[in-house]
Order: sequence, then structure tokens, then C-alpha cells
Amino acid sequence: MQDSGTSPEIGQIVVITKGRDQGQLGIVVQIIDDRFVKIADGDKRKVDRMKKKNINHLEVIDYIAEEVKSSFIETGRVTNGKLRYAITNFLEKHSDLLKEGE
Repeated sequence: MQDSGTSPEIGQIVVITKGRDQGQLGIVVQIIDDRFVKIADGDKRKVDRMKKKNINHLEVIDYIAEEVKSSFIETGRVTNGKLRYAITNFLEKHSDLLKEGE
């Protein structure tokens, strides 16, 4: 569940709770400030069209996609394929994390 005291990190999986993309998963790819982050999923929302989201409109999941985080550390960027892979990988292994909020 979301801990409003902690801000999301790059590579963190989030569920969008408000707006047109409500219920979809995304990955934090940029932190703007303590209120806003940019997210992408590599599919509908590509890296070159990241979505700026208010942190209050996201449910931060206690899971960081290491391949995304390490890609940012090594190259400063991430590919859409890597984002898609990270979300698919997360869904296969950690779908239980999504269920506890329902």
C-alpha cells in the first residue's frame, strides 16, 4: 500500500489512481520535485511522451524494477522495451502486491 511519507524512486512501479489512465501500471522514470513525477509504461505511454503525474494520484507499490533503475544509473535513459519487460516481469512475479489494495 501507499506510504504517503515516502516519495517514489526511479524504477518504482505505480498504479495510476486518478485520470484517464486510472488503474493502469506505470514506472517512475523521472522525479520532478516532491509533488510530481514523470511516468511511462513503454507501451501506451512511451519514454519520449512521459506523463507528468501528481504523486497523490498514484499508488506507489513497494517494488522497484532493478533493470530500469540500473539502466538509468548506467546510461541516464531507459528504452520502451525495458519498461514493458519490467512491467510484464512484475505482473508475473508480484501480482499479489496488487491484490492487497482491493
